[in-house]
Amino acid sequence: MTLETVSLNKSHEGMQGVYRHASRETKTPMTFSVYVPPHQAGVKLPVVWYLSGLTCTHANVTEKGEFRRACAELGLIFVAPDTSPRGEGVPGDAANAYDFGLGAGFYVDATREPFAANYRMWSYVTAELPELIAGQFPVDAARQSIFGHSMGGHGALTIALRNPGRYRAASAFSPIVAPSQVPWGIKALGGYLGDDRAACHAGANNFASFASDAVHLVAYALRTAKSTGADNSSRHSKR
Repeated sequence: MTLETVSLNKSHEGMQGVYRHASRETKTPMTFSVYVPPHQAGVKLPVVWYLSGLTCTHANVTEKGEFRRACAELGLIFVAPDTSPRGEGVPGDAANAYDFGLGAGFYVDATREPFAANYRMWSYVTAELPELIAGQFPVDAARQSIFGHSMGGHGALTIALRNPGRYRAASAFSPIVAPSQVPWGIKALGGYLGDDRAACHAGANNFASFASDAVHLVAYALRTAKSTGADNSSRHSKR
C-alpha cells in the first residue's frame, strides 16, 4: 500500500508525521497523523489510538493537543485518524449541518445509500488503518489502547467493548453515550443505518450491558456526557 508523507516535524526527539493514502474502505484519500517517540532500532512500541469528535480532522489534536512530551517520555506511538471520508463526490448533509456527513462519520459502517459506499469508518479504524500502521511503523499490536472525545469517545468505547482483549485500556472524555435517544443522534444513526439499528457496530444505548468485556474502561466526565444535548460544534472547532 502506497503511503504519502504530507509532513514531518521533529518533536521531543521523536517524529510527528502526517500521512495520506488511498483507502480501500472509504474509497477516498484518507489523512492521518502518527507520532513516533525516540526509540532504539528494532524495538516495538505500544500504540495509542485517538478518535476525535464532531467537525474535527486529524489536525485538531495533532496541532493543538500537546501529547508528544508524554509520549516521548513513555515510549508511546500516537495515531490520530480523520473523522469521516472526504473528497469530491462524497455525500454530506443536505443542509451542510455539522452533525452529519463530513466530519461526522460516527465511526460506523453506513448501510444506507448514498452513504454506504464511503462512510465505512468502523472498518477503517478497526481493520484497514491498523494494518497500515503495523506495516509502516514499529508498533507492538499486543500493547494497544484507544480513547477519544465526544463522538470519538463514543467510538472508542464501542470499538473497545466489541473487541474484548484487543486493547489494554479504553477511555473517553465527555463521550456521547446514548445517541439513539436524542434527536441529533437519531438523525445520524438513522441517516447512516436507516431503520436497521442491528446493523450498527456502534451506537450502544447501555454501556453497562458490556461490563463483562475484558477492557479497563474509564470514562472521564470532564463535562456533562452527551446523552441529553448537542455536541457543541463551536467548541469542537476550537480544539
